[in-house]
Amino acid sequence: MGMSEAVDVLVIGGGPSGAVVAGQMAAAGFSVTCLEQGRWHNNSEFPGDKQEWELLSQQKWHHEPNIRKTPDDYPTNIAESDVHPVMMAGVGGSSLLYGGHWMRLLPSDFRMKSLDGVADDWPLTYHDLAPYYDRLDKAVGTAGVEGDPMYPEGMEVPMPPHPIGKVGRRAAVGMNKLGWHWWPAPNAIASQRLGEMARCVRWGTCETGCPEGAKASFDITHWPGAMRSGARLITGARVHKITVDAKGLADGALYYDENGKEQRQRARFVVLASNGIGTPRLLLLSAHAGAPDGLANSSGLVGKRLMLHPNAEVTGIYDEPLESWLGPAGQSIHSLEFYETDTSRGFVGGAKWQVMPTGGPLRALSLWDRHSFHEQWGSAIHDRMKETMGRSLQWGINSQDMPEESNQVTLDSTLTDSSGIPAPKIQYRISENTRQLLKFNLDRATEAHEAAGAVATFATDLWPDQPGHLLGTAKMGFDATTSVVNEWGIAHDVPNLAIVDGSTMPTSGAVNPTATITAMALRTADYLIKNARLQETAQ
Repeated sequence: MGMSEAVDVLVIGGGPSGAVVAGQMAAAGFSVTCLEQGRWHNNSEFPGDKQEWELLSQQKWHHEPNIRKTPDDYPTNIAESDVHPVMMAGVGGSSLLYGGHWMRLLPSDFRMKSLDGVADDWPLTYHDLAPYYDRLDKAVGTAGVEGDPMYPEGMEVPMPPHPIGKVGRRAAVGMNKLGWHWWPAPNAIASQRLGEMARCVRWGTCETGCPEGAKASFDITHWPGAMRSGARLITGARVHKITVDAKGLADGALYYDENGKEQRQRARFVVLASNGIGTPRLLLLSAHAGAPDGLANSSGLVGKRLMLHPNAEVTGIYDEPLESWLGPAGQSIHSLEFYETDTSRGFVGGAKWQVMPTGGPLRALSLWDRHSFHEQWGSAIHDRMKETMGRSLQWGINSQDMPEESNQVTLDSTLTDSSGIPAPKIQYRISENTRQLLKFNLDRATEAHEAAGAVATFATDLWPDQPGHLLGTAKMGFDATTSVVNEWGIAHDVPNLAIVDGSTMPTSGAVNPTATITAMALRTADYLIKNARLQETAQ
């Protein structure tokens, strides 16, 4: 086994939160090493500027690792899950394939127990996190329009907005008729050149990687600066255990390098940034005599309360050209009209809507999948293309997910990755509350299309794969008996182990979570830097 010299900070995971922490800690003078399972990707690899991009997005660049099956991935057992969790290994993590929807939680999201009588309040508030949201907005070059009335005053958007396009203008007509909230949507996609990011040229294929380098994936926005500050990034590193010393403090990690040889990286402090599935997997893999149920798991909550934001959509067909292949995708406009709990609807929680472009010809034809063969193929294919291609827009529905202990990540007893490491088993069932929430919002989105003049609508009541929002499996809280980490993301059981990904979120909200995840990671990094002299560490 190879062994490296101990570093001050070991970060496990090179995605958004890992990149933020590595950059901050390195800039403050700490020695930092990051272990990332995947590799570097080059913009030229992404399929979005290639004629066959839709086919490639269903194969090599699919967002589900069980379909993609690259050497970087690990499989997941989803036999007992209603939806398929998606993720991406590599420098920048799943931000390589995200849409760049850059949304903050609302103040009410931090107080669900107090306001709605369900779930838990967070151990911090919106206003505690607001300064970190502000800093991340600038770092990723958020493009948008200030003044959304659904948010508190004081938000500044650093870049001009993208055009909302014909799809946004048409959707807004319907919302205005109904008197429903909408706003030009914020995107972590550069509308002007910024640092390492190019200016968006509206390929509209953001969710298969940006070939232009305009989307704020964290391999572009944060890793170059982190490495200039001295952070060391090791790719192809499959971590299979966080190690501890005689006192139970984290003192490093064991991993297989890209040649399959086991290595040990020693560290005085460990930061786990491996997403809401990878983090509980590694904590469970790191069980030892003093923690037989998994590292940092005295509460028994590691892996439990998994939240996945089940998504639905309603696509409308219109009798005019809408150029609905143009980006960013990304979101054109969003609506928070049905975001807050209204118990008269029969459920708690709400949803965030977003208008998104509807892509290329394969996507256009897929709308007709439930029709007969003769209505889709042969001479009918020409009619379907004329009716649909470039004439549709999608209201996507991102639902709030309640934390339930029965929805969980465990270690599979037989399935392993190619290194022989046990794979995660996902047990996830959509609750009746979520089903009612989705149905209500599907009906309202259909109304919005009809008000906007749609000639036909197609509702998908559940996406088979959810949008990569992997949340809740290492809950944050004040009480060590009912949470895994404290309000700063530090494990109650292991005082020199921090968790900085979406697994710490006590509730999910209904907005895209990357802005919140990275803001909390930045808050944790600042706390560790300011309190370094008081921090207990391994020797």
